[in-house]
Amino acid sequence: MGAQLRVYKRRIKSVSATKKITRAMEMIAAARVVKAQRAVAASTPYATELTRAVAAVAKGSNDRHPLTTEAERPTRAAVLLVTSDRGLAGGYSANVIKKAEELTARLVAEGKEVLPYVVGRKGVAYYNFRGRDVAQSWTGFTESPTYADAKAIADPLIETVIKATEEGGVDELHIVYTEFQSMMTQVPVEARLLPLSLKEATDSVEKSDKLLPLFEFEPSAEGVLDALLPRYVESRVYNALLQAAASKHAATRRAMKSATDNAEELIKSLTRLANAARQADITQEISEIVGGAAALADATAGSD
Repeated sequence: MGAQLRVYKRRIKSVSATKKITRAMEMIAAARVVKAQRAVAASTPYATELTRAVAAVAKGSNDRHPLTTEAERPTRAAVLLVTSDRGLAGGYSANVIKKAEELTARLVAEGKEVLPYVVGRKGVAYYNFRGRDVAQSWTGFTESPTYADAKAIADPLIETVIKATEEGGVDELHIVYTEFQSMMTQVPVEARLLPLSLKEATDSVEKSDKLLPLFEFEPSAEGVLDALLPRYVESRVYNALLQAAASKHAATRRAMKSATDNAEELIKSLTRLANAARQADITQEISEIVGGAAALADATAGSD
């Protein structure tokens, strides 16, 4: 019994050390998710006003711009997948990868070739493990993305859409990321970034109950679109990166809280087992003492 008690004590000590680590990670994630939420909130007004400007220019122009013109027969599509660089976040990366696979399957069923672009080591590892090539990948900044990171991602994506039917070009650009809705709810979503749907852009502005402003375009509407649309894509990618970062921190916090709670329950269970083992040792020792005393008493009575 003594050996079993030592095993229980070692396991309690080990689980207690793990609990301290998960508790610390939970607190760190809680602090980071608050910062990430503020970043998401700060980026929203810029994206909203930029959407209004793009919608106003697009509605006031009859020019056919490569970033707003639908291809008659689209054959290639780029999919930007936003995952995490690190794990310990429950099913965060697995859920968004599953969403991207569903989108890819749908695009392939439509007869389109899909070029994956991946953000985050988890997504890169997923494709590498399955021997599938990616057009381009970015890692190392998913937990705290900057606008420069978003621009570095958006530039090659815009370039490949502008190429269109040329070698290496695509007709559509889609993005898959995790939308942060609350501390308890993060939902994988997909969206088509390019070609920009003017109807969707206009509808999003009309929902804000604001009238589109009137503009005079200098030097031309096409020139203004050339300047605005890349900024629009950058802002959408940046917002997606921020949403994904906030979602990842929230998922990590939730996973680490669950791990901490499980560790507490395991410690309680091991403590009960250790107490039972110690009580069994005490009971056995008492039985041995009582048995020895009785044997000694019987031996003394026999000698008399």
